[in-house]
Amino acid sequence: MALPRGRPVLGRAPKQDGVEAAEYTVWVTARQLTPIEGVDLSGVPTRRLPGPPPRPAPGWVVRPVPGHWGRTVVHDTTCRHAAGGGTELGTQEAVDALMQEGARACTDCDAAAVLVPALELGQGHG
Repeated sequence: MALPRGRPVLGRAPKQDGVEAAEYTVWVTARQLTPIEGVDLSGVPTRRLPGPPPRPAPGWVVRPVPGHWGRTVVHDTTCRHAAGGGTELGTQEAVDALMQEGARACTDCDAAAVLVPALELGQGHG
């Protein structure tokens, strides 16, 4: 299908002399809004979008097994067995902790279901 000549095509503005002002609205997260050298962003209006608050990134806790020196269990941070101490870890650190001798993933929470397959994927690749 041929477009009629002399009419603008979608996405292209007709040629004009000079520059026209334009206003754009862009939604970004706080992490995406980075400083731009020489530009003051303090006057940029902001507002929270409706919806549920963002969920925190999944976290993990590694705890020693009482009475068993050198043995550890990795739990989801929401696991009832993770309460009362331990070391909080990110996902990669939790997978690394499971690679240690004497470590296992808790089967009462998501640790075994999430981390063990991730650990198995990494076998033989590094």
